[in-house]
Amino acid sequence: MCGIAGTYRWPDGGPLTDRLTGTLAHRGPDGAGRYGHRAGDGEVHLGHRRLSIIDLSETGAQPMVSGGLALTYNGELYNAPELRAELRSSGVRFRGTSDTEVLLEAWRKWGVQCLTRLRGMFAFGIFDERTGELFLARDQLGIKPLFYVRRGDGIAFSSELKALAGQVGSLHVNETALVASLLYYWVPDSQCAYREARKLPPGSWMRCRPGGRVDTGRYWNLRDVAAEAQAGPPADLAAVVEDSTRKHLLSDVPVATFLSGGLDSSYLTALAAKHQPGISAYTIGFRAEDAKFEAMPDDLRYARIVAGRFGVDLHEIEIAPNVQELLPHLAYHLDEPIGDPAAINTYLICTAAREAGVKVMLSGMGADELFAGYRKHLANVIALRYQKIPGAVRRPIGSVVDRLPVATSRRGFRSVRFAKRFLSFAELPEETAFRRSYTMYDRGELLDLVDPGLAGAVDDVLTEHADTYHDNLLNDFVNRMCLADARMFLPGLNLTYTDRSSMAASTEVRVPFVDVEVVKAAFSLPGSRKIAGRQGKAALKEAALSVLPKEIVYRPKGLFSAPLRAWMSRDLAPMVREVVHDGELVRSGLLRRDALQRLVDEDAAGREDRSKHLWHVLTLEYWYRGATEAGAAERAA
Repeated sequence: MCGIAGTYRWPDGGPLTDRLTGTLAHRGPDGAGRYGHRAGDGEVHLGHRRLSIIDLSETGAQPMVSGGLALTYNGELYNAPELRAELRSSGVRFRGTSDTEVLLEAWRKWGVQCLTRLRGMFAFGIFDERTGELFLARDQLGIKPLFYVRRGDGIAFSSELKALAGQVGSLHVNETALVASLLYYWVPDSQCAYREARKLPPGSWMRCRPGGRVDTGRYWNLRDVAAEAQAGPPADLAAVVEDSTRKHLLSDVPVATFLSGGLDSSYLTALAAKHQPGISAYTIGFRAEDAKFEAMPDDLRYARIVAGRFGVDLHEIEIAPNVQELLPHLAYHLDEPIGDPAAINTYLICTAAREAGVKVMLSGMGADELFAGYRKHLANVIALRYQKIPGAVRRPIGSVVDRLPVATSRRGFRSVRFAKRFLSFAELPEETAFRRSYTMYDRGELLDLVDPGLAGAVDDVLTEHADTYHDNLLNDFVNRMCLADARMFLPGLNLTYTDRSSMAASTEVRVPFVDVEVVKAAFSLPGSRKIAGRQGKAALKEAALSVLPKEIVYRPKGLFSAPLRAWMSRDLAPMVREVVHDGELVRSGLLRRDALQRLVDEDAAGREDRSKHLWHVLTLEYWYRGATEAGAAERAA
């Protein structure tokens, strides 16, 4: 895991590449390097910051240059041993043991066709001195990031958007992306927070030629993979998950796990302990008063059960963070406005692990998206049944729930919050209901919140969601939701905050469920095996029973989140007031003060739960301040 950057046919590309690479120092504190070469009538420069995980010697250093190829690479190839053996059998000789060298030699032998053979997480740039071409690629599921900016015939790329925003000249805020972030509380992978910047899509490549021509292509398409898997036989899920977990333990440094006590992290921790006895795990708890106010489940109890059963060395971290300081710090590191407080949890866990000498962590990320584990999945299935209830019965139910408070001054009522949320989408059509079940606002609320001039952007964002949701070949409602999540929610939110917040702590997080073979297995299963009765993630629970006790497999679902309502009512209340009355979003006209004040009033009165809305407004405000200050500084210079 590392940070990569580079330029191709860009004026002063060498100094720029050095500055880009320097901004990424937190991603790779173990080493740095740069490579330069002629490219047509210009130059190419590749930069690298190294976090040493596999082959800690200098033979694993980057950029790696061999036989006319130069590679800068961020990621891990979990099938590197198999690829190495295949390449050796064809006569390739290796200098070291790194997966970087395996990737370089795989490219030499198979070219772009090697991409379909790679099993792992990666983003890389590889330059061919013979042809003068630069080739960029990103992994199948978008685990690793790759941003780029094109200017004329030139291109600059980086693992993080903040590097480009701070170094390539004036970039302008993409207001459509900000509208999307308000809707979702994250920016979809198809959008970018700056108009001039782009994200290389998952499963895609880009070829830059010395004459200025740029070609793009896709080597792996999740929509098609899901359809092919649906048409085949159901996979042996337990075997596939165990194989993926074993492969994700490949490392020359210690590996630990996240352990919340929930199904996903417990399953991976149990499997990891089987192959690496005595493995360490990290879990979090919150201040007692915060957990009580939020009515949060006691995850620590379950984490201790798993640790004791499987001989895991458990490290417990109580989170009582200074959120006033952490929020702007994370707004910077997250690159784009992301309003999920789970980023704080990830950052603090990874910081604690790194201080203990751990560089690599395994996370259960992705299981909920692929196996229908979120409440929204079950809620949407229940909504289909609810729609069959006569309207004369449904209307009084809605009227009663609407009048119930979601909180008092002393505690929140989760069941009321869930009921209000359910009724907000239960009678809508499939795609609209799914969108409303997890997004922040309906169309009218979003239009009321933003500048009237952004009405077109609101409709563009809603249309993109509908187009993505309907772009499938699946005959199964549950799997259609899972596919939409795997294409939008997973790369746009969960993989993004996991990468940025872990790398801010110079720690690598691996996600065994977000694996090409696990994905194929997931979509080989019908939706009826994912949601059975009122049981979500049923197929994964069935597989996990081979290693986990029932009290873990069938415990109530926990939340890898934070006590937002408690924070909003205490720690963050002054920051909210400042943003509403004198924030840059309001002063610029992007957001309407009266609409923000309504959110604050509804939340304070306990009529509605607006804590997540207000948390995201704070993250957006601090990101926007950084973006506009950087732009002003660039213009002044």
